[in-house]
Amino acid sequence: MNNAELLRLREQHVPQGPFNTAPIFIKEAKGALMIDVEGKEYIDFAGGIGVNNIGHSHPKVVAAIKEQADRFTHTCFHVAMYDSYVELAKRLNELAPGNFDKMTMFANSGAEAVENAVKIARYATGRQGIICFENAFHGRTLLGMSLTSKVKPYKYNFGPFAPEIYRMPFAYCYRCPFGLSYPSCDASCADHLEDFFIGNVAPECTAAVIAEPIQGEGGFITPPPEYFPKLKKTCEKYGIAFIADEVQSGAGRTGTFLAMEQWNVAPDLITMAKSFAGGMPLSAVTGRKDLMDKPHVGGLGGTYTGNPLACKAALAVLDILIEDNLLEKSVQLGKTLRSRFDEMKEKYEVIGDVRGLGPMLALELVKNRETKEPAAQESKRLVQRCLEKGLIILSCGNYGNVIRTLMPFVITDEQLEKGLSILEESIAEL
Repeated sequence: MNNAELLRLREQHVPQGPFNTAPIFIKEAKGALMIDVEGKEYIDFAGGIGVNNIGHSHPKVVAAIKEQADRFTHTCFHVAMYDSYVELAKRLNELAPGNFDKMTMFANSGAEAVENAVKIARYATGRQGIICFENAFHGRTLLGMSLTSKVKPYKYNFGPFAPEIYRMPFAYCYRCPFGLSYPSCDASCADHLEDFFIGNVAPECTAAVIAEPIQGEGGFITPPPEYFPKLKKTCEKYGIAFIADEVQSGAGRTGTFLAMEQWNVAPDLITMAKSFAGGMPLSAVTGRKDLMDKPHVGGLGGTYTGNPLACKAALAVLDILIEDNLLEKSVQLGKTLRSRFDEMKEKYEVIGDVRGLGPMLALELVKNRETKEPAAQESKRLVQRCLEKGLIILSCGNYGNVIRTLMPFVITDEQLEKGLSILEESIAEL
């Protein structure tokens, strides 16, 4: 069947709720390329929304999954344990920043990891309040939606939401919520947490502050160097757990295994998912042992959490990132992208801002650089035009006017150049 025939079946049997960026069906994907059922080839700058940092169908991951599948596919870790769960936990504990003892538990998705991190923080502190941020995205479960900022499409008509959630402004320097300018502001948005306690929730009632190092769906908003160290210091002052949501920014996406390493901050709890299991449904919460070990026996877990196929895949991913020098490749990829994007910004007025770290970069499109009016429709046309030319890209941001890059690190120089050329040609057409 071709794309049109499959699309008709999709519309007949699948509800409209699950959104599709492109009206195509993939039959094969390798590295940074995808081929649809009609044989058309696409360069992948989306990476399955940040899941394919090491590329599609990496042979080492495929081999690890096959080897495990030949042994067994499921026992439920709560019923009969297996070594890959424990080995993966050990390796993540060693990789996570912080000079303190750590523990790790596994779940199935990023939203589940967030839910468990909040559960652990509340249990360990004996407090209920959770502080999150404007522009944040933390998932589509009830608590994930409650923590997420954008209403449409994520929260619209899905309420009521979970209680004891408090939202404060984030360090969005391009559109500063306080009307200030960096660096003269001295990252005062981080200092605002002290004022936030006065009119929103007392620190003695706050279990955790949760933040994405770089806000993903919110538009790849990247705080200045001072931001997270200040935030973490305030959390330490009041005994508040600091949760870093590394679901999209982890597994080398910014050039280091975890993005928080860029700020030299050791979170109390870290959530991971997406790329760290190479496409398998697996997430993790890694954190301070004194917090992680507080919940009672049976208080954490789930039937499929830490599935052996997914754990083996994740172990292979960690080997690939280190042994194949993909973290170094990530750094170099980021330098190439930043250089090209800065050049594009000089040439095209529609690009108002270039931001991010490593290859986790974004272009914010605007109708006018002075007014910064978001160019949402232009972004939609850009995504569509690139698709027609064989490049898959994603938009994001509260206004839908940000183009983000999540291509696999294994992308070849030729593929990268072709993809960037398509992107620039399409921007020029705007």
